[in-house]
Amino acid sequence: MPLFDRPRSGEQALLVHIDLYSEGQREQLQEFEELAESAGATVLETITGSRDRPDPRYFVGSGKVDEIHQQVKALDIELVLFNHTLSPSQERNLEAKLECRVLDRTGLILDIFAQRARSFEGKLQVELAQLKHLSTRLVRGWTHLERQKGGIGLRGPGETQLETDRRLIGDRIKQLKRRLEKYTDQRHLGSRARRRAMVPAVSLVGYTNAGKSTLFNRLTDAGVYVADQLFATLDPTLRRLDLQGVGHVVLADTVGFIRHLPHDLVEAFRSTLEETCEADVLLHVIDSHDHERQAYIEQVNNVLSQVGAADTPQIQVFNKIDLTGSEAKIDYDDQGVPVRVWVSAITGEGMDLLGQAISEFLLRDKVQGEIILAPALGNIRAALYEMGAVIAEETGKQGESLLNILLSRQDFARIQKKFSIELEINPVESQGKPGNQTISASNA
Repeated sequence: MPLFDRPRSGEQALLVHIDLYSEGQREQLQEFEELAESAGATVLETITGSRDRPDPRYFVGSGKVDEIHQQVKALDIELVLFNHTLSPSQERNLEAKLECRVLDRTGLILDIFAQRARSFEGKLQVELAQLKHLSTRLVRGWTHLERQKGGIGLRGPGETQLETDRRLIGDRIKQLKRRLEKYTDQRHLGSRARRRAMVPAVSLVGYTNAGKSTLFNRLTDAGVYVADQLFATLDPTLRRLDLQGVGHVVLADTVGFIRHLPHDLVEAFRSTLEETCEADVLLHVIDSHDHERQAYIEQVNNVLSQVGAADTPQIQVFNKIDLTGSEAKIDYDDQGVPVRVWVSAITGEGMDLLGQAISEFLLRDKVQGEIILAPALGNIRAALYEMGAVIAEETGKQGESLLNILLSRQDFARIQKKFSIELEINPVESQGKPGNQTISASNA
């Protein structure tokens, strides 16, 4: 059967969802419908079924293909979306049989990402993922790609159009990777500057549509775009957050995750997701109202493992308690470290507790208190200011500096060693904030 000519557009869609007995290949129909709507498709029909294993030629059986074809003709369908990953040959066979565009789950997610990308880097990342996906599917519906070039000066053993397109795509992929490497280097420079200034970094992660952007706006008044749809925001956003007792904190809103996130997308967005690896703590935002939340938690942790952030500490933020009737609270582990906070980003309930939990977590490995330095020890005073460790300062009657400082135990030990200064640390009760201590000493 000859291949068809593709239509220029097609938003009227038919969804195909097949329940497979293999647990690792199962997808959710409701989530797939939300993906289709997020992409702008108008869903006219949904066809479901079940199989032991995918058919190697069409993914579905020949009878199901005929059923889909009948609906395509009856409803004038322009696009058939499969809630599964199709091989290039399966897509090609289905398009030839159904005589319309066929897109699998991976292609649909890539299309949504292409619509959502706003920053130049985000657009480059999406293009890279799309080209990697397209490079295996060049033989789909374009018959001209299989023809040998002809004409004066082009006869003979030259390249086919298909080979030319593959080479051009390969060159473009290399170019995109080089440009993204420059953005990665710039981001690393910014991260190193924040670390030198001792500015803590906190990253929001979570399943898409869990309420990360709403929470981000509530904490920072950032005005990030929010909508009740999957992947409403794509590009990462950094904002400053001021926390009592901690000072300035950099808060990052990252892209939402989803079940079976396409591998090409994970690879393309690896540099962006590295913000999670360099964070002091991750705020794992969870939709407490969703009965599938445990599966979503596992999916998020799986993606975090892929980008090397599996060991980054987490505070789970159970959002949308306004829908569950739960009370706002902080859950602590056996060591008194906050591990879970219950909030509502929409109503603002529990947001003060979330700020408290972040502060307590960041302060758990800090020492805080007052140090008295004689006027001759201005070098120590300057070093503490350079580290960003000074919260407040007063001048004593004898000209001595009374510094209220906050810094990590490692930096505190480094100061003592560098300047050969002996400080006595007296632990005090600090309203349930583990690790917070007061320094009560003067220079030797």
